Amino acid sequence: MPYFDTASAAPLHPVARQALLAALDEGWADPARLYREGRRARLLLDAAREAAAEAVGCRPDELTFTPSGTRAVHSGISGALAGRRRVGRHLVVSSVEHSSVLHSAAAHEAAGGSVSEAPVDRSGAVSAAAYAELLRADTALACLQSANHEVGTEQPVAAVAELCRAAGVPLLVDAAQSLGREPVPDGWSLLAGSAHKWGGPSGVGLLAVRKGVRFAAQGPADEREAGRAAGFENIPAIVAAAASLRAVRAEAAAESVRLRALVDRIRTAVPELVPDVEVVGDPVRRLPHLVTFSCLYVDGETLLHELDRAGFSVSSGSSCTSSTLTPSHVLRAMGVLSEGNVRVSLPNGTAETDVDRFLDVLPRVVAEVRQRLGAPVSPPSETAPAASLVVDALGKRCPIPVIELAKVIGEVPVGGTVTVLSDDEAARLDIPAWCAMREQEYVGEEPADRGSAYVVRRLS
Repeated sequence: MPYFDTASAAPLHPVARQALLAALDEGWADPARLYREGRRARLLLDAAREAAAEAVGCRPDELTFTPSGTRAVHSGISGALAGRRRVGRHLVVSSVEHSSVLHSAAAHEAAGGSVSEAPVDRSGAVSAAAYAELLRADTALACLQSANHEVGTEQPVAAVAELCRAAGVPLLVDAAQSLGREPVPDGWSLLAGSAHKWGGPSGVGLLAVRKGVRFAAQGPADEREAGRAAGFENIPAIVAAAASLRAVRAEAAAESVRLRALVDRIRTAVPELVPDVEVVGDPVRRLPHLVTFSCLYVDGETLLHELDRAGFSVSSGSSCTSSTLTPSHVLRAMGVLSEGNVRVSLPNGTAETDVDRFLDVLPRVVAEVRQRLGAPVSPPSETAPAASLVVDALGKRCPIPVIELAKVIGEVPVGGTVTVLSDDEAARLDIPAWCAMREQEYVGEEPADRGSAYVVRRLS
């Protein structure tokens, strides 16, 4: 069964498995003790730190192992903000950061700090110039991911880092998605990563803090990991994480070329094979293994279940696949279609035949889901008996409001309007996205007794 969700968690690398098993026998003791078992464990921990630091591009004494990538982000942000408290309490992030960054930002704001979000363009990239405009005299820290975890778009880290350096502001880079595939551009002050993203075991993260960066670890003091990560180190998992990071980085150059070609095939073939599809993310400045596309008139949760039944494990940013029924904050910030969203992220070693079979299966699965939902399958009627129509989609979840809009747009004349009443948060994103795809005019959102009224004018 092809596993196409390595952006969530990569399969355990063979080198990680070998290192883990070996370290279970040698690295179980307390590395802080001076007897031989402790010394042996300390040697393993030090060697793992040196290997990881070399891959990251920092000194071993600048790198801390944490219980997860999320913990690395939380500790990095809180420690940097606390260390620069005298400068101010302003934090800058991008609108498409991982939830761990945004949750830290929300906690900082709740504690009395201030947060500015840099917007992104339709490809999911920030503008370095726009980012720089948010830096202030009281900015204590800036955060920017190396590449987006949902759409694969690479961020201009080097340019932003240079602007932050000029402003005297440290930059924390969340490199979780890219660290196992390519070097992070120079200029960062703090860097976070997560082992299960590159084929290491889960439960290991890393935080690198450059010398000279003011940093005050938060929480009770602990003698482990220079006081930056409390608790007994999981040495076997750390050893496996460092070994696999070195291994995947050694394989990255050749494997990235191969995976990029497979992803290019998907990016090209999906719009040709499936009608009404939007491929999102930057087509060039992107991670080599990841592609995201959204299908009109499709329930994302049903689509993922049907692909799973067909033998493919993929992910989604569609609101229909989340308990909150709100679309992905990344897709929302980009202003792209969220319904029927599919994220394909290929693991190393993906066979070309698996991609071929995915492209064979996808059109049938999408067509079946659309048919089940009653989506339009033919061009709208040219008859136009009314200058305006109101579609009541209250209480109906994505993609039903958009389907109902598509069914009736041909019943108004060119220049006429259709007003869609909806209380689904996803409609605020998906109706404008549908208009852009169908070359109709999105007039705007108006208040309604329940939910909102979304007005669309027919242009063709």
